[in-house]
Amino acid sequence: MRYDLVIFDNDGVLVDSEPISNRLLAAHLTELGHPTSYEDSIRDYMGSAMHRVHDLVEERTGRRLPADFDDVFHARVFAAFERELKPVVGATDVLEKLTADGVPYCVASSGSHERIRVGHRTTGLDRWFDDERIFSSQDVGRGKPAPDLFLHAAERMGVAPERCVVVEDSPLGVRAAVAAGMDVHGYTAMTPAAKLAGATRLFDDMRELNSLLHTGN
Repeated sequence: MRYDLVIFDNDGVLVDSEPISNRLLAAHLTELGHPTSYEDSIRDYMGSAMHRVHDLVEERTGRRLPADFDDVFHARVFAAFERELKPVVGATDVLEKLTADGVPYCVASSGSHERIRVGHRTTGLDRWFDDERIFSSQDVGRGKPAPDLFLHAAERMGVAPERCVVVEDSPLGVRAAVAAGMDVHGYTAMTPAAKLAGATRLFDDMRELNSLLHTGN
């Protein structure tokens, strides 16, 4: 194993939540008079913290989203998670292998602590992540693409950035990992490979990740 810490993004990497959350985000914005397609949501917001949604809408329209926007959106997302959410195929195999090999890992997500925990509890991934392995953009001043979250996770886990590898599926996340001085494996199941071009390596099946992490190929 060439790395001392594996840092996972959460949405789209561990839990298959991006189709659910982007469908609901597009619908919610459209309801509020900001016409947004599913494809628009994926392009503009996938991998980002909620403040980016507020910032882009205000920048583009001069209008602020309602004060209860986040609460309404998260309530809808959590309800949909209970009905639909599954782990990404192959994610549990990766976690089992890392655990068996004694390789440290954690999650560093743009989502809130509540969102991370709801997703993990719903999919059974909570068995792999105690509180000391969970980091959220809520913990730092700036979310992705700033490197702050990944640097915070590495510091808390006691590992130098250059000894870390990040597993990401969004352009913002790849940019954040590169800015943090970390290698990054870009997961292209939902994101075109060209949009993750800054990644150290690209792969399209989570079941390939164990081999990538252990061989570096």
